Amino acid sequence: MNDRNVHDARGTHDHEKKAAALSAVSLVRDGMILGIGTGSTAAYAISELGRLVASGMEVLCIPTSYQSEILAVQNGVPLTTLLAHPEIDIALDGADQIDSNLVAIKGGGAAHTREKVIASAASELVLMVGSEKVVSTLDHAVPIEVLPYAVTHIEREVRALGGRPELRMATQKDGPVVTDNGNFVIDADFGVIDDPRRIHDEINAIAGAIENGIFLNVGEVHIGTADGVRVMRREGGAGCL
Repeated sequence: MNDRNVHDARGTHDHEKKAAALSAVSLVRDGMILGIGTGSTAAYAISELGRLVASGMEVLCIPTSYQSEILAVQNGVPLTTLLAHPEIDIALDGADQIDSNLVAIKGGGAAHTREKVIASAASELVLMVGSEKVVSTLDHAVPIEVLPYAVTHIEREVRALGGRPELRMATQKDGPVVTDNGNFVIDADFGVIDDPRRIHDEINAIAGAIENGIFLNVGEVHIGTADGVRVMRREGGAGCL
């Protein structure tokens, strides 16, 4: 793919992510407590929330990372904490991959532990993605936040589960990626994931594994496409268009 095609593809993806974010933010109502995820799509949502707040809407947001906290402050979005507001109306977040049953893999920004806490506290988890993130069957590597002390133990346990573990390394610093919680991230490649709930439970049963990036409680997904936004909702335990 030449440079122009790469630029065009990136522009298309950005357009789809922004459309998905704007569509998801349209669910927000005055007085809501919101969870705000981390990443490029969440950044579009934060920007739109800033515009709504400037227009008079009153909301409080709980960020899932330093990145989303900084963006919220820059956009004038009022913040609160889970300690002060343990019941959240909607959690808005992106995803690395999501299947037709509304099971998602997240954690490309190494914030999936806090994102999962916020998602669990929310009445509904709403994801925002471009069309390239939607697949029939998950096959993305599963991020696992781990205690640094337990890295080699967890790598061994992941191999025993049939996965290929790789310690995530930083790109603009020497050494591993360090999460906002002070831990490391192992990306575990299981190939095609036919039973994500089993993988989720087996990973979280490993001593020293803090949390993995498989999300089982997605309520709704807004998908940006070249033709607009499609919405998938969970009905009867599965997603449908």
